[in-house]
Amino acid sequence: MLESTIAAIAPLHEAAMSDARELHGRLTKPAGSLGALEELSVRLAGLAGSCPPPLPGAPAVAVFAGDHGVHAQGVSPWPQEVTAQMIGNFLAGGAVVNAFARQAGAAVTVVDVGVATPIPGSPADPQDAPAGGAAERLDLAVPRLVSASVRQGTRDFTVTAALTRDEARAAVEAGIRVAEELIGAGAGILLTGDMGIGNTTPAAALIAVFTGADAADATGRGTGVDDPTYRRKVEVVRSALERHRPDPADPLGVLAAVGGLEHAALTGLILGAAARRVPVLLDGVIAGSAALAAAAFAPDAVGAMVAGHRSAEPGATLALRRLGLEPLIDLGLRLGEGTGALLALPVVTGAIRVLHEVATFDSAGVAEK
Repeated sequence: MLESTIAAIAPLHEAAMSDARELHGRLTKPAGSLGALEELSVRLAGLAGSCPPPLPGAPAVAVFAGDHGVHAQGVSPWPQEVTAQMIGNFLAGGAVVNAFARQAGAAVTVVDVGVATPIPGSPADPQDAPAGGAAERLDLAVPRLVSASVRQGTRDFTVTAALTRDEARAAVEAGIRVAEELIGAGAGILLTGDMGIGNTTPAAALIAVFTGADAADATGRGTGVDDPTYRRKVEVVRSALERHRPDPADPLGVLAAVGGLEHAALTGLILGAAARRVPVLLDGVIAGSAALAAAAFAPDAVGAMVAGHRSAEPGATLALRRLGLEPLIDLGLRLGEGTGALLALPVVTGAIRVLHEVATFDSAGVAEK
């Protein structure tokens, strides 16, 4: 599945992009007056292969959740059980991602790819958990849980590889399947979400590998850790990189060595969206680390990526810079869940709507300069 998905990812359609630029030049506005929105709409025309590109109706946010063996190194003050507890909150509709999704009219799908403790309201035995099944249509009212657990949390990557290559592949392919399912159910744009206590530590490691940055530059404070915890976190990332020396030319190996199950699954979601030529709106630092992995698998996958916001985590800026993406909003957010992507969604829609609805100088009878 991974190989066939990568093979289906193609460059942006140059003729459609040229048409979009030409159309922008005829619309009733000064050339370039919409700034970054103009280039965004051009890229989305190239992704769709048509001008104007389709409006991104039926948005769907996929929140991938997993736990991390490196939590044992004291990189987060939050107990690991909070991952499962927050999933219960997502499913009950009480998290920030739910509030923003209701505002944006987006469906919420929560995917357990490696939660270590029982999820409230679900069977205690992960093997007995509901498979989720293929969604026939997107349900805006009820968040949905999909069980795609590869294992109950990663291993501690300061001791051994976080995942085997087979486990990393299984997580990536779980993300591809979720992308295909959501698009098949009518999603016109996918939004990335994540949940996993301690997951900014593997994100920092991934970003350091794919950008070549120092561990200290790629590592942030996550949920707002104190100075001693932050210093410990940086050393954990540095020691893992020294132990495993992952090769950025081998993205599956990188994900296995220092990644997380939700990072790998988000990589698959991005690849799956790119293969279907559907835009994927990236959230914060976890999505940024996954996007780097996706680009290492298939450089043309970047054409499907839209950076929703600039996370306060320093690694997020490093990731976006390497990908050549400019964030649509910058509000100092660092929550995750998909919250920043959801807030940016109207900006994406607005960029496309301009090409659909704004009159040309000729049609409006407006004189050009």
